[in-house]
Amino acid sequence: MLLKRSVPKSRRQYWFKPWQQMDWLLFFLTFGVSMFGGLMIFSTELTQPVADWWWHWLMAGIGVVLSLLIARSRYENLIQWHWFTYALTNLSLIAVMIIGTSAKGAQRWITIGSFNVQPSEFAKVGIIITLAAVLHKRTASTLPNVFRALAVTALPWALIFLQPDLATSLVFGAIVLGMLYWANANPGWLILMISPVISAILFSITWPLSEPIVLFDELSLSVLGLVWIVAMGIIGWLTLPGRKFALNGIGASALNLLGGELGVFAWNHILRDYQKDRLTVFLKPGYDILGVGYHQHQSRIAIGAGEIWGWGLFKGPMTQLNFVPEQHTDFIFSAVGEEFGFVGCLVVLLTFCLICFRLLRIAQTAKDNFGSLLAIGVLSMIVFQLLVNVGMTVGLAPVAGIPLPWMSYGRSAMLTNFLALGIVESVANFRQRQKHYY
Repeated sequence: MLLKRSVPKSRRQYWFKPWQQMDWLLFFLTFGVSMFGGLMIFSTELTQPVADWWWHWLMAGIGVVLSLLIARSRYENLIQWHWFTYALTNLSLIAVMIIGTSAKGAQRWITIGSFNVQPSEFAKVGIIITLAAVLHKRTASTLPNVFRALAVTALPWALIFLQPDLATSLVFGAIVLGMLYWANANPGWLILMISPVISAILFSITWPLSEPIVLFDELSLSVLGLVWIVAMGIIGWLTLPGRKFALNGIGASALNLLGGELGVFAWNHILRDYQKDRLTVFLKPGYDILGVGYHQHQSRIAIGAGEIWGWGLFKGPMTQLNFVPEQHTDFIFSAVGEEFGFVGCLVVLLTFCLICFRLLRIAQTAKDNFGSLLAIGVLSMIVFQLLVNVGMTVGLAPVAGIPLPWMSYGRSAMLTNFLALGIVESVANFRQRQKHYY
């Protein structure tokens, strides 16, 4: 009897041995979110002559298989291929500009049969692999290494920005900042990196109690902009080389002044009125609700209508009557809010928090810097997309076209997320076995 019982057990061990150290909780959480996302897509399209939900589930199934195959392969092998991955990423982005398919004013897809591939989505994984390989030996503790990492990122970021795909270029920025921070970059340097963009925003948008101070005919700044410039000068003086004559602080302040004035010029002479409205409409609830503010206005109504428990699956009036545009993609969270209420939204957010916690845990327990940086890159990608997407649906962020990971419809995005998951699971699977003492 003992022999007969041990045989099935040994067989199970044989079949599951390649994945025995995987983070199964992380795996099943992402799979569950994907299945729930397909259900919500089905609800949004119940009265429409389309059926994207089965594509969503099909891509999730393919992604699960790919992630399991990647998880049983040693992630260290990616170091040898990271320049090939980098070249392939850039070539695919160049190919989009040459033979890509245009839609909604952007050229982001390559049509292969009936399938539209979006290379900028897969480029997220490509840049995570490349940056992890660049930073795992030469950390970001020195400025030359930081500039080296930024130089590697510059080309694919520029190619994506020119498509134009502002949403993905923002995700790239979040990935780079997260990985540089994890690679021991000085936090002050990271603040200074993004400070010119913040200066451009502070200078361009009229904020309450912040009337512009006109210095010359073409040079003005706001009180908030002035405070920001001084603060960046102090950070530059404290963190950059050359503190003796305060040239570092002066340079940081000058860079922010330049960034602010460039922002004002772009706001007044380059951006069109509808583009300005799209960027600022979330600051003005109720503005142009039949035009540029329509998406967010309808999304907020749908989420608010769900109250505590929601209307129930397939019963949300805003969802079933198709009042929320692009609800199966960018605004899928509004369907959750309407049909499952505050409780449903809270469960979804807590699930994503647990996913992020498991990603952070894998980064902390990885056996080397390369694996740790891979996990942090994926974590940065997921956290940024989650915050912007949810913020967008509730009116706390501009409509940026960033999908909710594993829930929004998007075939390339779904495969990208599962490829990233497979890489992180490989890091977990091949970390050193830990001993636990009780």
